[in-house]
Amino acid sequence: MSDYSIEVDNLRYAYGGGRYAVDGISFSVSKGEIFGFLGRNGAGKTTTIKVLTTLLKPTSGVAKVLGVNILRGGKALRKRIGVVLQDDSFDFTTVEKAMDIYGAMWGIPREKRRRKIDELLNFFELEEDRKKRLWDLSGGQRRRVQVAREFMHDMELLFLDEPTVGLDTVTRRKILDMVKKKAKGGLTVFFTTHNLEEADYICDRVAIIDHGRILANDTVPMLKKSYSGLKTVEAAFSENPEKVIPLLNSIGNVKIEQPSRTDEPFRITGQETERTLKSVVEIALENGLHLTWLNVHPVTLEEVFLTAVSEGA
Repeated sequence: MSDYSIEVDNLRYAYGGGRYAVDGISFSVSKGEIFGFLGRNGAGKTTTIKVLTTLLKPTSGVAKVLGVNILRGGKALRKRIGVVLQDDSFDFTTVEKAMDIYGAMWGIPREKRRRKIDELLNFFELEEDRKKRLWDLSGGQRRRVQVAREFMHDMELLFLDEPTVGLDTVTRRKILDMVKKKAKGGLTVFFTTHNLEEADYICDRVAIIDHGRILANDTVPMLKKSYSGLKTVEAAFSENPEKVIPLLNSIGNVKIEQPSRTDEPFRITGQETERTLKSVVEIALENGLHLTWLNVHPVTLEEVFLTAVSEGA
């Protein structure tokens, strides 16, 4: 028996125009692992999920999910997985009824459905909204219903496509902690997000995809270690950023992230931290700038992502 919940080999998918949305990707996801699939809009994340959940038929390549070839065992496979996509559904009914319909679809007995609905509505702070129709909810509330509904049934593998979009910080962390707890109990999770701090918090391993190709794939600590030469210098000035940026651009071989306000620091990322620090101080002294903050911190997952996408362009 395989130790992997997902095994993908040279998978491709092309839409009608012929361009590959997924272009020869290969990876595996271990059982009980939270696997992050990170990429920009249009990178191929959602298409990959739709192929792996048998909603789309791959153009070529091989994929096994829970040991099942996705081309042959789709119906049986769908009974063993959970999927939270970005599209709404059941928006014609109430929150409570939507949960009940979903539980009935999975063959859950009525009494058990009622208990699960009460438990999930309480956890996701939707108790006061149970009689509201989904179209009367905010975007964040509808997202909570989508995620809550998927936990009505048991599963071996859960696909979460940007599940925390539109959620507040407290709710987002509650959901992430719930997913982590489920993973410790043996659930495998395939997780996409644009929030790199979120991915850093929850994922055991991540793959970075861009233009349908995987650019990096490793555990979060190993990815950071592989980019360990990068350091970010934070420098804040009293002066308007528009005055400072032309001067900092003279440093060379660094990536500069400009702040939106004067009380926020510039983020200057590069290989030669000592040279960058020296250059920032010299620029401030030579141009009469008032340096109010200077700090160095190690590479983040966001910086790994940005570097991988930049190098892969």
